[in-house]
Amino acid sequence: MEKYSAKMKSCLQPMPKVLVSCRGLNGENDVLAVGYCGNCSYDPPMVMVGIVPSRYSYHLIKESGCFVVNLVDKSYQETFDYLGSRSQRDEDKLAAMHVRLENGSKVNAPILPDCPVNIECTVVDSIMTGSHEMFIGRVECVHADAKLTDKEGNIDFSQINFI
Repeated sequence: MEKYSAKMKSCLQPMPKVLVSCRGLNGENDVLAVGYCGNCSYDPPMVMVGIVPSRYSYHLIKESGCFVVNLVDKSYQETFDYLGSRSQRDEDKLAAMHVRLENGSKVNAPILPDCPVNIECTVVDSIMTGSHEMFIGRVECVHADAKLTDKEGNIDFSQINFI
């Protein structure tokens, strides 16, 4: 099979598309769409999210030291697209899209109850990787819709219609 030279930008596909929610020390909430996200340890459980330093949420996460990864179902596509194309710096995008928020149970950041899975994280480290700073978050709590979990708490991700 013949191979051709391909573009290197974001060459690992598919990438998970998630909404990362956070709260500044002043109590201000924000949510941003993130494409660079993944598991990075299972013992202890940790995930990483990549955020460009110019993003408004970047500074909220830096000062608070926590964030929530919200897995997004296609039913939330319009909200995801809106939140990913606007900045809280310029408008109250959460109010504009009537985004429902609930307080996290372990970290001082909101969860998005309309998303099927919410992963509360405390920042334990970060690394600049070029365009993004990868925040490594220790998983403190995972919330999942009851219909997605079995008796042991295992999540059936095949039931989520991911974006």
